[in-house]
This record gives sequence, C-alpha cells and structure tokens, in this order.
Amino acid sequence: MRYRSRVTAPAAALIGTAAALTAAPSALAAPTHTGTSAARTSGTPGPETLGDPVFPDLGNDGYRVAAYHLDFSYDATTRLVDATATLKIRTTQALTRFSLDALGLDIRAVRVGGRTATYEQVAEKLRITPARTLPAKSSVTVCVEYSADPGRDLPHTGWVATPDGFAAFPQPNSAHTVFPCNDHPSDKADFSFRLTVPGGVRGVATGLLVRTESLSGGRTAYTYRSREPIATELVQITVGDYVVKERQGPHGLPLRDVVPTARAAALEPALALTPGLVTWLEARLGAYPFETYGLLPCNTDVPEPFAFIGLETQTLTIYRPNYLLQEEKKIGSHMMHELVHSYFGNSVSPATWADLWLNEGHADFYGLLYRYERGWPDSLGMTTLEARMKNTYAQGDQWRHNWGPVAAPNAVNLFESQRYLGGVLVLYALRNLVGEQAFNALERAFLARYRNASASTEDYIAVASEVSGRDLSGFLRDWLYGTKTPRMPGHPDWTVTPVNPSLAAPHSRKGGHHHENSATL
Repeated sequence: MRYRSRVTAPAAALIGTAAALTAAPSALAAPTHTGTSAARTSGTPGPETLGDPVFPDLGNDGYRVAAYHLDFSYDATTRLVDATATLKIRTTQALTRFSLDALGLDIRAVRVGGRTATYEQVAEKLRITPARTLPAKSSVTVCVEYSADPGRDLPHTGWVATPDGFAAFPQPNSAHTVFPCNDHPSDKADFSFRLTVPGGVRGVATGLLVRTESLSGGRTAYTYRSREPIATELVQITVGDYVVKERQGPHGLPLRDVVPTARAAALEPALALTPGLVTWLEARLGAYPFETYGLLPCNTDVPEPFAFIGLETQTLTIYRPNYLLQEEKKIGSHMMHELVHSYFGNSVSPATWADLWLNEGHADFYGLLYRYERGWPDSLGMTTLEARMKNTYAQGDQWRHNWGPVAAPNAVNLFESQRYLGGVLVLYALRNLVGEQAFNALERAFLARYRNASASTEDYIAVASEVSGRDLSGFLRDWLYGTKTPRMPGHPDWTVTPVNPSLAAPHSRKGGHHHENSATL
C-alpha cells in the first residue's frame, strides 16, 4: 500500500470561509442530489478506499486533504448541529469524481471550487461529481453544508451526547459521523474550528483558542486552530457547561483542562497531576510535541453507546469524570498511557490500523514503567515490569491464537490485549536484545523522523535496525507477525503455556475505542 507525504497548508487560510448555517435540517438526508452537470474531460473517479488491511472501506484516494475548517452551530433546544465543513484538497490524479467518508450526516449542499456539485450518499461514502474534471496536482476548496444529530442511532458513532451538549470520540473509524472527511490516519491535515453556542455553554476544540465573538441572542462563537496536523480520528469538539482551568507545565507549556462546572473542585486532584506526568515523560521521549495539553472529563458517565474510559484526542484527552475521581495510584498510570499517545499515535500516527500496536504497546509500556517506579501494584498484584512480562509471555501463543499476531489485527480484535500488553512484550524483548541505551535512542529517533506524519511497523523496524547498528528485521517480524511466541532474550527459562482452543473467545465491539484492555488501568 502506498502512502504519500501529506500536503501542508495553513488552517488559518480556511478560517472565515464557511459561515455557520441556520436553515432547519431535514429529517433524513436525500440519497442523491443533482446540481450542475459535470463537464467531461480526461480523468477517472477516485478510488473509494486507501486499502487499509483492517478497515478496507475507510479513506479515499486520488487526493490528499491539506486543511479542514469546521464551522458548527449548536441549538440547545433541538440538540442538533448545523455545520459547514470546508476542505482544501490537492488532487493526485485527474478526477471526474471523488468521495469523502460520511455517515449519518444530512447533506444539504456541496460546492467544489465555488461551483455547485452533484453528490450522492452511498453506504458510508459521499460521492461528489464536480462541475468540471479536477486536473491532477491541483488545489481546490470543497464545501459541504449539512446537519447532524449527536444522539442519532448509527452502526457506529463518533458522537458522545451529553445532557448539555456533546463531545467527540472518533477513534478508530467514526470521525466521518461527525464531519465529512478522508477518514484515515495516513491523511493528516491542519484543522481550524468555529463553534457557535448559546448562552450557558462553551465550545472547545483541539488546538488553541484564537478568537471569541459575542453574537446576537446571547450566542458566542469560539474559534480554535491547530498548530500541528491532526489525524481525523483524533479531532476533539465539545460543547457543554464547562469551565476552562489553566495552569503551566514544564518549560512554560500551557495546560488547559475543560471541566464540567459543577465538578471542577472534585476533579482538581486528578488535573493537578498533569505537570508531573509531562515532566516524567519528557525526560524519556523529549519535549512534548504540541501547543497545549489537558483533560476533558466530558459531562457524562453513561457508558453508552460504548464503554470508554479515555481517548487521546489531540491536545485534549477525553475521560469519563467518575474515573478521574479515584486516588492517584488508581489513575496515574492510565493518565500516563494517554499522555504517551501524544507522541505515539498523535504526533506519529499509524500508517494503517494494523500498526495500532505502535500506539497502544508504547502507551502501556511507559504507563507500566511509571506505575512500577511508584510501587503501585497492577491489576494482577505485580510490582515489576519483569514479573508482568513473564506472565504475559506465558500467554503469548494463546493470544496469537485468539487475536492474531501483534501487528496483524482485524476489525473484531483490533482493541484486544494483544495490541496493548502484546505490544509491550515486543518492546520489552527489543530492549532486552539491544540494551536500554540503544532502545531509548531508537525510540527518540523514530519520533523525530516521523513527527507530524504517519509511520508503519516496517518504518519502526527500519529505524530500530539503523539506530542499533544491527539488522533487526527478522527478530522483530518474528515477534510481530509470527504465530508462535519467540524465545525471550535474557530469559531462556521463560516458557509459553500451550494453546487451549476452548479459551478462544474474542468478542466484537460496536465501534469506538476501548481502553479496558490496557494494562495501565
């Protein structure tokens, strides 16, 4: 599969190009709409896939997205969102038609280069036929007007409906239920947001607040802009009765937490842990890679439509509030897990969803190190990484039987323990083989080389081999793709328990991202 370098363009260029809309949304989106007829020249329809091995229908080819501007207007009475998504794309081939990912969005109008375009909603695709064929290697603005219901029942959703608004929980494949997009982590883009909300609630999004506007009727518009590119699955947009609490992190890093007003005091002990967490992690992985960080204990503890604890939406990690009300030793390692995702997963995103172990394995690895340094027992009562890895190693063949190799998941078992603790076991084996100094060096080299981009398992193997000065491709591929657990370097006495077929019970999930399999909980 081919992944090209992303096309950069400042998100600020899109701010102001799409105004909030006020037309009443239709109950259901029409399946097709005809605008002007397309003038036919040379070109072909863009492929409606990026060939992801886990989600083959996700993403679209023939173009790359440089920037998104999302203009949301929230109505507290109807609880609907009226929106305009403005995308700046660059074509990689001549296109008579192209598609965006979109599900559950009531599309009203589409314009390409300022001209009305024909569109059709088919399954989870929004097929767009511009008035004229788009030439190869050309830049064009795409504007989609639509409305959305955060409480709408969908096969999977990126919305978290709350009593006073909503939040976004788009990982892995549900950003396109919130806004039309090229919904794949290989196509990162710049983002800006304008959120118009009624009095009594606040709109907050990924990135930094750059403008606040007081509007008629007591409404307020908040504009945010990202400094760094974002994968669609990491976008955060939230509306609710929140207070923003600001504090300073290491080296003057601005920290902002977005907290339910009624629970701000109760959540303060958890929020106050962040500066120390950042300091600890920067000593191991280098400077925090974004413009700000903070927590969003969104205003709900209801587990539906899917159970979640936290998700690493960029610069603003979303949590269920009740989880953060526990004592530090119950939450500290998981808070570290989510912070690690700022590096592995956010700054360096997976090239495909088969590369998820790079995110989750690293997040659990450093989360466990943080836990054991403090002497906090894990969920099995263990207090050292070696003890936990010996226990995990014994289950290695069973997990490979149940959930496939570490770097070969499918859509059903994507978020099972194999991607979490199984990934930790791979990193532990690698560190044992090359030594702690070389391991630490290759980790930083990987993050530096692929910062603000996407990287594959093969990219990680290549960096590990280069930095360690030895060919690690065979070693790591055995660990990542083998059906049998390799021998553990430094521990020839460790044994693997034989597979029990009756224990194979992987379970499916209804969309969403789940961290209950994280060893840091």
